[in-house]
Amino acid sequence: MGKSQQKKRQTRRHNPMRVPDSHLEKGLAAASESSRKNEAILPIIQKMESVDPTERKWACVAVSNLIQNDPSTRRLLQGKNVVGALITRLSDSEEEVVVEAAGALRNLCIDGGFDICAEMYNKNILAPLKTFIPKISTTLSQYLASPKSAPENAQKLIYEFADNVITILWCLSETSNKAMNAINQIGLIPFLMSFLGSRENLPISTVTSAAQCLYVLTDENPSAINELRADAAYTACLLSIVRPSESAPAVNGKDKEKAIERALALRVLCCGILRNISPIPPPSVAATVDLDRDVVLPTLEPVLSSISLPEMSRKAQELVEKEEFVPQLEKLSLKHTPKSDHRSESELELERLEQRLRTVQSALEILTGLCATLPDPTIPSDGPETAGDEDADDDMDAEDDEDATPDEENVLPSGSSTPAYFESLVYPLLGLIQPTPLSFPPLAGTSPHPPTTSALSAIHISALECLNNIFLSMATAAARHKLDIDVQNGYKLWHEIWRALGIVGTEISGAGQERRRDMWELAVGVLWGIGNIWKGSLPLENEQVDVLIQFCNATSDPLVKVKCIGTLECLAQHPQSIDGNRVISQYLLSLLPPTSSIPTEPLLQAASALIDVYSDETLPYDINFRQGRYLDALVASVEGVRKAVKSIDRKKERDLRIRGEEVKDNLVAFIEYRRNLRL
Repeated sequence: MGKSQQKKRQTRRHNPMRVPDSHLEKGLAAASESSRKNEAILPIIQKMESVDPTERKWACVAVSNLIQNDPSTRRLLQGKNVVGALITRLSDSEEEVVVEAAGALRNLCIDGGFDICAEMYNKNILAPLKTFIPKISTTLSQYLASPKSAPENAQKLIYEFADNVITILWCLSETSNKAMNAINQIGLIPFLMSFLGSRENLPISTVTSAAQCLYVLTDENPSAINELRADAAYTACLLSIVRPSESAPAVNGKDKEKAIERALALRVLCCGILRNISPIPPPSVAATVDLDRDVVLPTLEPVLSSISLPEMSRKAQELVEKEEFVPQLEKLSLKHTPKSDHRSESELELERLEQRLRTVQSALEILTGLCATLPDPTIPSDGPETAGDEDADDDMDAEDDEDATPDEENVLPSGSSTPAYFESLVYPLLGLIQPTPLSFPPLAGTSPHPPTTSALSAIHISALECLNNIFLSMATAAARHKLDIDVQNGYKLWHEIWRALGIVGTEISGAGQERRRDMWELAVGVLWGIGNIWKGSLPLENEQVDVLIQFCNATSDPLVKVKCIGTLECLAQHPQSIDGNRVISQYLLSLLPPTSSIPTEPLLQAASALIDVYSDETLPYDINFRQGRYLDALVASVEGVRKAVKSIDRKKERDLRIRGEEVKDNLVAFIEYRRNLRL
């Protein structure tokens, strides 16, 4: 299996966009045809420039309310330069207008995504934002030093304003490397860490936003990573949040439940920050801890089992049925000034439900990287192997065995050949990949509640990414140490992946169905990993083979084709499935030249697969090779394979060229071997 298939890190920064536009109906064309919306929006833009501060505030709040989950109105506003108008209001003479403008820009960032964030950056939103940082810091310091020095509503205002500014910076930092570099110049780390350091005296929501911003800033960003690493107080603070020693505050009822949930979200994010900046150097206390084993896994594993996705989906549907959530344009007027923080009970509950789902999603994102480096199931992960390791292993006596590291004890339960993380990690992940009725937009129309749908589908995707890395790591370890892992686990895993795909369905090409397609593309990688571990043991089902072949033909992504071919190769090696082996092998032969013109990487995978499947002529299904005259077909493909390999650029695709040369040489040698058998 190619190493390139194992995803140790996200190749793109975490997307702050709450709901992709494809999950929602009514695009720009449909919105432009609506004169009612156009007429209603114009006064809002005009009032943004009013001499009356009340009207300016009203306009900012109106924008904030109207854009939520409504891309058509959002795009109409964007066409009227609402972004530029709101950025101008950040320098308004009235404090409340500035606060509401920041709130509207925050909502635009979250609901609008990368395009609007890029527009904000290009229109120099960082200029006013930079001026807010020292002002917020000074005001917070005064409040913390003397809590009774300001009325409660003034404190609430500054906390919410800080939350809005931090969230905008978080979203902007995910827009592009250019934006990230500009934000690095602001020097946000001390500002953000001050919130975490004073967390006991600040609203948990604001502290969590600061942690979310830090999580993003430390994602493969050396400037922020080095600054956090260099301060032992910072890393000690992060560790103390993940492993709190103080008792929880005395809170009862719903408030207690909400406080516990938000505290968990904060701990999850701090786990992610610690992983982003590891290894942490001395003298920090965090340098003395095995972060993955002693901090990250114990914190995040329980999160995976903390919710039931079917139950969350059911609750969301019940809440949605209670009332209508889309703000009505015609109801907006100065006499009925909307409130940016107004939410009905159902809306607040839905928001809380979404936050719980996002906490699970964050935990999965962090685990994705860790799952790529899980310790081998039979050996302690106490350092790289050396040339003499194998000989040393042979000489180990019983006394040496007693000194096994905790890693070894945690990985394999006594008397079992199944890694311990099957129970704590793999099986909970299997539960998180199973779609619910709200997991994807309907094939026609939109989701009843797009934010919940977006969060659920993101969880399924992230859980599959974790499984993908786990099984690729396990396949490597199983091959290296000749492990014999309980085949019943293989059956269960295989069945659960296909059960999830059955719910996803095969209609994955329409607008808004991108997540269904993502599920298939990731699931095939997981199937390949499972197939490699239990190669030859998984029963071959004709319907599954047909679906994999159809998907391989339909996808335009060469790497997805490679995954499909790799999975088929594993299935073809079930000794008793002679008919299934014939179907798969004939398909693989059809991918070879001169009859095919598929991309080079899947071509190489198909050639390599046929060599592996028929490397043992004593297996029952080898009759297909002989009766089908596969040797002649392979001989005819050699020249085409040679040309394909030669076309690989040595400088741009060095690893692929090396693999291509290896496959070509193996093909020639395999043909010679089969000829000499004279079967």
